[in-house]
Amino acid sequence: MTARRVRDIEYQLLRSGERRTADVVIERDGDISVRVPAHLTEEQADAVVESKRQWIYRNLAEWRDLNATRVVREWVNGEGFLYLGSSYRLLFVQEQEVPLKLKDGRFCLLRKIVESGGEASARREFERFYTEKGLERIKKRVDYFAPKVGVAPVSVDVREVGYQWATCTTDGRLSFHWKSMMATPKVIDYIVVHELCHYHHRDHTDAFWNEVDKVLPDYRERKEWLRRNGAGMDL
Repeated sequence: MTARRVRDIEYQLLRSGERRTADVVIERDGDISVRVPAHLTEEQADAVVESKRQWIYRNLAEWRDLNATRVVREWVNGEGFLYLGSSYRLLFVQEQEVPLKLKDGRFCLLRKIVESGGEASARREFERFYTEKGLERIKKRVDYFAPKVGVAPVSVDVREVGYQWATCTTDGRLSFHWKSMMATPKVIDYIVVHELCHYHHRDHTDAFWNEVDKVLPDYRERKEWLRRNGAGMDL
């Protein structure tokens, strides 16, 4: 990864030996990534950015609008936390067999978790919850969709993957962000299918989206939901 600047646009240059085309992406944190084939020079990458200048301006402005209403959650009784597209209120409890569980429409969190470890400990318990539930659900959805896409993943895990919703390695390993579990089931399926289709096409070319469309004809609706709600899927 190399940091580059073209006039007023700063971006991260990422090369891939498997990539055939250049792709400009506005990441979830607002950074600009330019993914290019390994043979492209830095000057050629700069030219790609220059050619996409108006597109970058427009999408950055849209990103700022979407993130202007970003939810800042507090660790207090009654605060809402997302799970499978729905918001559940937080309830501190004195005793229960596990640190955090979803019960009777509430996220029940042991009060001593926050009292002893602060917000960082509470956040870790939520991450653990999303990770465990995510691994269970996403493995099943990968098993369901993989034959439809015509691929056979080597492994599936759920973890922190930075500013991506999921990743697909060249040797067939899938990783999904634990934050994906805040999305609706339909959108989680979209994330799964999207990543499975990268087995066939590493770039977001028309051929790639055609693969997605074969499995999820309404993928544009699901993709739009994720674009509009992704900023709120956080702790």
